[in-house]
Amino acid sequence: MPPEPALKTEPASAAEKAARRSRVSGIDRVLQVLDFLCDTGRPSGAYAIAKSIGAPLSTVYVIVEDMVEKGMLSRGSDGNLWLGDRLYRYGLAYARSLDFLSVANGEMHELCRHIGETIQLCGLDGDHMQVLAMADGPGHFQVTSRVGTRVPLNWTASGRLLVGHLPDDERLALFRRCATASPTGRADTDPQTLSDAAKRAFAQRLSIQAGESDYAVACIASPVCNEKGVCVATISIVLPEQKIAENPAHYTESVRQSAERIEKAMGWRNH
Repeated sequence: MPPEPALKTEPASAAEKAARRSRVSGIDRVLQVLDFLCDTGRPSGAYAIAKSIGAPLSTVYVIVEDMVEKGMLSRGSDGNLWLGDRLYRYGLAYARSLDFLSVANGEMHELCRHIGETIQLCGLDGDHMQVLAMADGPGHFQVTSRVGTRVPLNWTASGRLLVGHLPDDERLALFRRCATASPTGRADTDPQTLSDAAKRAFAQRLSIQAGESDYAVACIASPVCNEKGVCVATISIVLPEQKIAENPAHYTESVRQSAERIEKAMGWRNH
């Protein structure tokens, strides 16, 4: 059989070439520049960077100039580029967050041993509360909100505390935007009521909810505030609803003290 004729390919149009070039986004190019400098471990010129990451030299010139202007890169007297002081600030902030989780995890497990109930660390994720870490209590009581769980702020004690430090107008606008009905139907959805409750709970360093997100489940939470008085996380006791009535002071004081110990260990108690 004679060979099949080769398929003719039309030359790519200018629009198609532009589309292919645009597949590498601006943020991808920034990351490529930073990765190159981190991998080589020394300052470098724009030409070497462009050659290494496979980008047009004109594109790299524009990107690095913008990065220098914004403090993400610095330029030496020889014209070579290196990581800027803005990245150092980001690194310090990230390092502090790692220190916080290490300190908070230790306190979380200590409170779990002391109380004998499930303990959670929670943080803010947009308009939701998210479980960051968890220590299971020794009993058979099961908690449905595991690590990574995200729930609306108005469903939980921690959710209200996490926004309690916000100005009144911001807090009210947030609850107007995100308050939703819970599965049990017991979570308040009125923005003004929620805003007032969040402010009051934050001032008292204590928030309690029972049966709002899960049937027969209660949560007692206290805020962990940084040096500026901003609630960066909460530590909370999750337990059967009926247990709160048995010895409420035992739980409320314990969780408050745990939050204070975390703040003290982080050097945040001056707030």
